[in-house]
Amino acid sequence: MTKLIDFRTNPSKYNHWHVEYNGPVASLIMDVNEDAGLFEGYQLKLNSYDLGVDIELNDVVQRMRFEHPEVKVVVMKSGKEKVFCAGANIRMLGGAAHSHKVNFCKFTNETRNAFEAAEQESGQKYVAAVKGACAGGGYELALACNYIMLTDDAQSSVSLPEVPLLAVLPGTGGLTRVTDKRKVRRDLADIFCSTEEGVKGKRAQDWRLVDEVIANSKFDATVAERAAQFAAELSKGDDRQGITLGDLDRKIDENGNVTYSLVEVAIDRDARSATITLHGPSDDAPRDMAAFHAQGDQAYLLRLAREFEDAILHLRLNEMELGLWVFKTQGDPERLLAHEKLLADNADHWLANEVRHFWKRTLKRVDVTSRSLVALVEHGSC
Repeated sequence: MTKLIDFRTNPSKYNHWHVEYNGPVASLIMDVNEDAGLFEGYQLKLNSYDLGVDIELNDVVQRMRFEHPEVKVVVMKSGKEKVFCAGANIRMLGGAAHSHKVNFCKFTNETRNAFEAAEQESGQKYVAAVKGACAGGGYELALACNYIMLTDDAQSSVSLPEVPLLAVLPGTGGLTRVTDKRKVRRDLADIFCSTEEGVKGKRAQDWRLVDEVIANSKFDATVAERAAQFAAELSKGDDRQGITLGDLDRKIDENGNVTYSLVEVAIDRDARSATITLHGPSDDAPRDMAAFHAQGDQAYLLRLAREFEDAILHLRLNEMELGLWVFKTQGDPERLLAHEKLLADNADHWLANEVRHFWKRTLKRVDVTSRSLVALVEHGSC
């Protein structure tokens, strides 16, 4: 797998997801194009996913927060008959290098953590509406939602069949969320994770594997009713105006050096290192949050976070031989502090809140990246 993986995308490029907006409720529909895998050699059948599917999901979650703050409930559902999601594509995993599998699981974990935390951080509740088989990573996708609804029919079940089928543990938070989040009894969790057929209907609810089981004939109506109920319960204001996240401008030269407007990545192949330089602001901080909002995705701290995140993801997946990352900054520290102070002083403003949480998620990506990380504080640092 030597293809350059690009984490930059937008809704016009999606192959696997589409979103329907209806006021405070959005329907996030997983309809994976089986012939649009990120690499050759496999088909994404039964709504199984590879990294490309999750790159789009990550983009959806990010845009939901910044472009659609009016949304209070996101209903995740399948666009295919008789299957919700079959999890990570087995042929893709079989053909992938170990390093790719590690970084694939890391990225999918981060994406699920992001939308799982959206209710507490952004007032956006994710609801899984499960129709059909929901297996492995598909159930882990549902587990990361804040509420799981399962239709009661012969095809619909939830399962974590990795141990009996593949002799591996679930890699995207399944075991932890079953026991620690959903509080499933340990003996039941053992049975659940060691049988491949999964659990259906009332038993799934009795075991706390799902929150609600609904007759198939009433499922769609009940999902809509529950989404409206959750939207009414959330206290977020309805007058928020989102901002558009434009495409990032990035240049990569023949040596692999990467240049954005505020971030530079210098590659030293002999030393197997990357030096990441973050530039401070060239302009004074906006006078207030109205001015910050007017700048949209060009607001300094938001633009810097987006470029920094893309650089991290690019290096993780495309430059695996670079074992040392060196972080530098350049700029006026007083001017930078003024930009940060604006967000700190307006933490209750929805956009300031989103930018601060975005920085938290980005720095967590740095924290769990499997590289040697060095920060240089030098003359001229900000």
